[in-house]
Amino acid sequence: MSDADEVQKLLRQQAAIAAFGSFALAESDLTTVLTAAAKACAKGLSVRFCKICKYRPAENDLLVVAGYGWRPGVIGNVVSRADASSPQGRAFSTGEPSICNDLRNDNQFDLPPFYAEHGIIATIDVLIKGAHEPYGVLEIDSDDPQNYDQQDINFLTGFANVLAEAVATASRTALLQTTITQMQGLVEDKNRLLDQKKVLAEELQHRVRNNLQLIYGMLARQLSATDDKNVQRGIKAIGRRVSTLAQVYDHLLGEEMTRTTDFGTYVKSLCSSLGEVHSSAKITLSCESEEIMLDLDAVTALGIVVTELVTNSYDHAFPTGEGAIEVSVRRDPKDEEMAMLVIKDDGLGFEVNPSSKRHGIGLVARLAAQVRGKASVAASKGTTWTISFPLVATGRPAPEGDGTTDS
Repeated sequence: MSDADEVQKLLRQQAAIAAFGSFALAESDLTTVLTAAAKACAKGLSVRFCKICKYRPAENDLLVVAGYGWRPGVIGNVVSRADASSPQGRAFSTGEPSICNDLRNDNQFDLPPFYAEHGIIATIDVLIKGAHEPYGVLEIDSDDPQNYDQQDINFLTGFANVLAEAVATASRTALLQTTITQMQGLVEDKNRLLDQKKVLAEELQHRVRNNLQLIYGMLARQLSATDDKNVQRGIKAIGRRVSTLAQVYDHLLGEEMTRTTDFGTYVKSLCSSLGEVHSSAKITLSCESEEIMLDLDAVTALGIVVTELVTNSYDHAFPTGEGAIEVSVRRDPKDEEMAMLVIKDDGLGFEVNPSSKRHGIGLVARLAAQVRGKASVAASKGTTWTISFPLVATGRPAPEGDGTTDS
């Protein structure tokens, strides 16, 4: 597999973890979360089967509670004892990942009949941790021989860590719901329970933010491992967007965890971070913004726009290494229902080609459309981007193929 293929595999897997983390944050039903995790893991490693096994202390065994690709009768049944007699039992009892690239050459395990019925040849098992004792095991199963490596283990371990948080949150939420029912009608106690719910939300927000930062770190390490300029450019573009999402969560943690947040304050914080990252003594970055409350999805989309365009200015607008970048957020003086985001520099500009993927044109246009806005650019003397959007912008999840080659 080439370096570019390896990078694409890593990006695909980390995107799967990030998407699953967002899904788990919004889903309260644990069975739904586990089932979605099994499917995402199988897709992430391009295999046909995956299962999640829960440890039962009284029986000292592992019960299949969710899965993907299996025939009826597998989910809901015991797969093995929680000891070294099986791949999943070995991972559970040792706490270390268990890899079997070809079970046909490994006679040390006592496997249930459904392995042979499904033609299972290769497995990876990783531990799903818990607060007091492990929850169980996440296992990938393939009916083809495999050559699993550390990257595959890292992918499954990342998923298992997110699953552990989802299990813990589901347990706390179930306890909270029971308590709410018991204390229904008592105003003081209800307020206390709402405070507990807020704490739970903040905890999970922390986890999602930390996972995004983990992904950013893995991208940075992959960047240093390749000399391919096209691959480096793609990694940098994705890394900037992941970093922007992490900063959205950082900003939210200082708020009241509502669905809306002050976009103006967020842009000031984002520009401060971008200035520190690029740290050019001869290129200045300034930001002026009004308080504008927007939906979280809109803040995320417009935050990516700011990151992309400011970074483009730093990278391409100033061949002499000197210049100024200005960012502003304000209400439209001509239309009280609209607002404007302007990013401008006094650099060399460029010839505008609306069909081009360069200079971020395609990406910015798509992100502006997500918030029901419009983007325009003037680039004859310096570059000025103007994104107009409604003050009730809500945004939507970014579509697949969001232009990671734009730069």
